[in-house]
Amino acid sequence: MSKLWSSSIGKKLVMSLSGLFLLLFLLVHLAANLFYYGGPEAYNAMCEFMDTNPFIRIMVPVLALGFIIHIAWATVITLKNRTARPVKYKVQDLRKSSTWESRNMYVLGIIVLGLLVWHLSDFWAEMQLQHFVGGTPAVDQYALLENTFANPVISVLYIVWIVALWFHLRHGFWSAFQTVGLDNQIWIRRWQCIARIYAAVVAAGFISIPVAVLVSRFCCGN
Repeated sequence: MSKLWSSSIGKKLVMSLSGLFLLLFLLVHLAANLFYYGGPEAYNAMCEFMDTNPFIRIMVPVLALGFIIHIAWATVITLKNRTARPVKYKVQDLRKSSTWESRNMYVLGIIVLGLLVWHLSDFWAEMQLQHFVGGTPAVDQYALLENTFANPVISVLYIVWIVALWFHLRHGFWSAFQTVGLDNQIWIRRWQCIARIYAAVVAAGFISIPVAVLVSRFCCGN
């Protein structure tokens, strides 16, 4: 069993399972973010629930561990693949045999990680972290979201982040199921279709919020 987890197949399996866990988290996070459209009371009530719920407080370090495992194993696999072929093969046109996102998963992951760090420092540190250290948020969460996304630069960076995440999810979703063995000719096509729908819904949902804030502030004068 130990040989399995230390093998390249085992590492890919761990990365896939951690990725599937993160896919579920994204849906929960998106559902929470969409409370923005319910107005200040609904959004702030959701934030209070997320910040103080015991189960969610326990899941935060589990989620962080999931991110660390996913990133670490992705790095190990990528470096191993590159060092295994020190001499580059003849340049080949891979566009017909693979998708753009599949050839750039690690780069997309780095972009997602970099902007995730900023996102955590800008939102999570001002909200949930305050509860973890025994305090209470000193800001109105709804106002924090609106004031942050009212800055066009921040909104553009956020949208770039979500677009990179969209590409990452389009390939990562179905390839995770392929790795765990659900890869027969019928189901792999279904997973690929579901992956495109899932990635599009998640990306559209997250992007809609900064767009709504910008439209409200600069077009409607709110």
